[in-house]
Amino acid sequence: MWLLVGFAGQGLFASRFIVQWFKSEMEGRSIIPVAFWYCSLGGGIVTLAYTMHLGSVPLSLGQATGLVVYSRNLYLIFRERAALRAGSGTSPA
Repeated sequence: MWLLVGFAGQGLFASRFIVQWFKSEMEGRSIIPVAFWYCSLGGGIVTLAYTMHLGSVPLSLGQATGLVVYSRNLYLIFRERAALRAGSGTSPA
């Protein structure tokens, strides 16, 4: 069971690069879409659960540190979007 959780976390985490590659190809330039950060956060949470189950403090600390970065990036993205909406006078769709 836990081995499956570990693979699922790593799979979700690795999928962020496929998402980024696909979006960059669509845009014709290098871009990091919001989905990249969601994949990072989701994969990081699942992998953190797995590393905690293993009792590996170094791996758990590494995963937890990443979660702070992914969460902060999502916060900055949504804060910017909210400011743009407020500035343009439109309501969110």
